[in-house]
Amino acid sequence: MEQNELYPVFLKVSQLHILIVGGGNVAEEKLTFLLKSSPNAQVEMISPMYRKGTIELAEKHHVKMHKGRYKRRLLRKKHLVIATTEFPKVNEQVYADCRKRSILVNVADNPPFCDFYMGGIVTKGNVKVAISTNGKSPTTAKRLRQFFEDVIPENIDDLVKNLNEYRKTIKGDFEEKVETLNEFTKGLVQKKEKDENKD
Repeated sequence: MEQNELYPVFLKVSQLHILIVGGGNVAEEKLTFLLKSSPNAQVEMISPMYRKGTIELAEKHHVKMHKGRYKRRLLRKKHLVIATTEFPKVNEQVYADCRKRSILVNVADNPPFCDFYMGGIVTKGNVKVAISTNGKSPTTAKRLRQFFEDVIPENIDDLVKNLNEYRKTIKGDFEEKVETLNEFTKGLVQKKEKDENKD
């Protein structure tokens, strides 16, 4: 069985600089996805044209929009780049330019030209679950996202906040705190298993 070797990370994109190259459907989809998860993400865009929906979304979230064609100088001080144009040569040039500058890049719908994928995301307060199919099936990631949205209880955020307060009261070093919290939260898994056995 093929193994997914991607390493998941949760980026503080409000502290990073992101460039989206393109202004069409795919660019709007990526921008929407990014801002839904991280409304304060620092995003710039470059494109000769933009869709009406993209402009409205960009204005709402203070996204800086440049009108024109992609130029290498736009990569200055960028940490992440997403290329979404309908021209493969432009997208591949963006990829090559980013690789030379050690900037992480994603070329939409072109897995060999991606350093990272934008997977399915479920958010319930402070709890966030990211889903990856290793770039093989975004539709499966979408269905799994819908499944987890239904399965994860709405009050999970209350539990997380309460555990955080409890953690502050625990005495001892890091290992002792982890052991105490593991013991305390073990009941959550056992309760779930008991509930499933009843069905």
